[in-house]
Amino acid sequence: MVKRIVVGAHYGLRDWLGQRVTAIVMALYSVYFGICALLLPEMSYEAWSGMFAGGFMRFFSFLFFMSLFYHAWVGVRDIFMDYIKPDGVRLALHVIVMFLLIGYAGWAAQILWRL
Repeated sequence: MVKRIVVGAHYGLRDWLGQRVTAIVMALYSVYFGICALLLPEMSYEAWSGMFAGGFMRFFSFLFFMSLFYHAWVGVRDIFMDYIKPDGVRLALHVIVMFLLIGYAGWAAQILWRL
Protein backbone atom coordinates (compact mmCIF):
# COMPACT_ATOMS: atom_id res chain seq x y z
CA MET A 1 0.00 0.00 0.00
CA VAL A 2 1.32 3.41 -0.96
CA LYS A 3 1.22 6.03 1.75
CA ARG A 4 0.45 9.47 0.35
CA ILE A 5 2.32 12.35 1.88
CA VAL A 6 0.38 15.57 1.82
CA VAL A 7 2.49 18.70 1.79
CA GLY A 8 1.42 22.28 2.14
CA ALA A 9 0.28 24.70 4.77
CA HIS A 10 -2.65 22.54 6.01
CA TYR A 11 -4.75 25.52 7.00
CA GLY A 12 -7.57 25.10 4.50
CA LEU A 13 -9.96 23.21 6.77
CA ARG A 14 -9.27 25.50 9.74
CA ASP A 15 -9.89 28.61 7.64
CA TRP A 16 -13.01 27.13 6.08
CA LEU A 17 -14.39 26.20 9.50
CA GLY A 18 -13.35 29.56 10.95
CA GLN A 19 -15.25 31.42 8.26
CA ARG A 20 -18.35 29.30 8.85
CA VAL A 21 -18.21 29.88 12.62
CA THR A 22 -17.68 33.62 12.21
CA ALA A 23 -20.54 33.76 9.69
CA ILE A 24 -22.84 32.08 12.22
CA VAL A 25 -21.76 34.50 14.96
CA MET A 26 -22.40 37.48 12.66
CA ALA A 27 -25.79 36.11 11.58
CA LEU A 28 -26.87 35.52 15.20
CA TYR A 29 -25.74 39.01 16.18
CA SER A 30 -27.56 40.56 13.23
CA VAL A 31 -30.82 38.86 14.20
CA TYR A 32 -30.39 39.73 17.90
CA PHE A 33 -29.45 43.33 17.10
CA GLY A 34 -32.40 43.70 14.73
CA ILE A 35 -34.85 42.39 17.32
CA CYS A 36 -33.40 44.64 20.03
CA ALA A 37 -33.55 47.67 17.74
CA LEU A 38 -37.16 46.95 16.76
CA LEU A 39 -38.17 46.55 20.41
CA LEU A 40 -36.77 49.92 21.43
CA PRO A 41 -39.51 52.22 22.72
CA GLU A 42 -38.22 55.08 20.56
CA MET A 43 -35.38 55.76 18.18
CA SER A 44 -33.40 58.19 20.29
CA TYR A 45 -29.85 58.49 21.55
CA GLU A 46 -30.98 57.59 25.07
CA ALA A 47 -32.70 54.40 23.88
CA TRP A 48 -29.69 53.31 21.81
CA SER A 49 -27.32 54.18 24.63
CA GLY A 50 -29.47 52.16 27.03
CA MET A 51 -29.37 49.18 24.68
CA PHE A 52 -25.56 49.20 24.77
CA ALA A 53 -25.33 49.96 28.50
CA GLY A 54 -25.40 46.29 29.44
CA GLY A 55 -22.23 44.25 29.35
CA PHE A 56 -23.80 41.48 27.27
CA MET A 57 -24.60 43.74 24.31
CA ARG A 58 -21.13 45.28 24.40
CA PHE A 59 -19.48 41.86 24.54
CA PHE A 60 -21.72 40.45 21.78
CA SER A 61 -21.01 43.53 19.63
CA PHE A 62 -17.26 43.16 20.20
CA LEU A 63 -17.51 39.45 19.35
CA PHE A 64 -19.34 40.45 16.16
CA PHE A 65 -16.56 42.86 15.19
CA MET A 66 -13.82 40.32 15.95
CA SER A 67 -15.68 37.75 13.86
CA LEU A 68 -16.07 40.29 11.06
CA PHE A 69 -12.37 41.16 11.09
CA TYR A 70 -11.23 37.51 11.15
CA HIS A 71 -13.71 36.68 8.38
CA ALA A 72 -12.39 39.59 6.33
CA TRP A 73 -8.77 38.63 7.00
CA VAL A 74 -9.23 35.07 5.76
CA GLY A 75 -11.13 36.19 2.67
CA VAL A 76 -8.76 38.99 1.70
CA ARG A 77 -5.69 36.85 2.42
CA ASP A 78 -7.01 34.10 0.16
CA ILE A 79 -7.76 36.60 -2.60
CA PHE A 80 -4.24 38.03 -2.31
CA MET A 81 -2.69 34.54 -2.38
CA ASP A 82 -4.70 33.58 -5.46
CA TYR A 83 -4.39 36.75 -7.53
CA ILE A 84 -1.32 38.73 -6.39
CA LYS A 85 1.70 36.85 -7.74
CA PRO A 86 4.73 39.03 -6.78
CA ASP A 87 5.70 37.98 -3.25
CA GLY A 88 6.79 41.44 -2.13
CA VAL A 89 3.55 43.09 -3.20
CA ARG A 90 1.50 40.32 -1.59
CA LEU A 91 3.45 40.61 1.67
CA ALA A 92 3.04 44.39 1.70
CA LEU A 93 -0.71 44.07 1.15
CA HIS A 94 -0.96 41.43 3.90
CA VAL A 95 0.83 43.71 6.35
CA ILE A 96 -1.30 46.73 5.42
CA VAL A 97 -4.56 44.81 5.79
CA MET A 98 -3.40 43.23 9.05
CA PHE A 99 -2.53 46.60 10.58
CA LEU A 100 -5.82 48.07 9.38
CA LEU A 101 -7.86 45.24 10.89
CA ILE A 102 -5.95 45.42 14.20
CA GLY A 103 -6.53 49.17 14.24
CA TYR A 104 -10.23 48.68 13.54
CA ALA A 105 -10.43 46.16 16.40
CA GLY A 106 -8.88 48.68 18.77
CA TRP A 107 -11.22 51.37 17.51
CA ALA A 108 -14.25 49.09 18.04
CA ALA A 109 -13.12 48.38 21.61
CA GLN A 110 -12.62 52.09 22.23
CA ILE A 111 -16.10 52.91 20.94
CA LEU A 112 -17.81 50.12 22.86
CA TRP A 113 -16.04 50.66 26.18
CA ARG A 114 -14.91 54.29 25.85
CA LEU A 115 -11.34 53.41 26.76
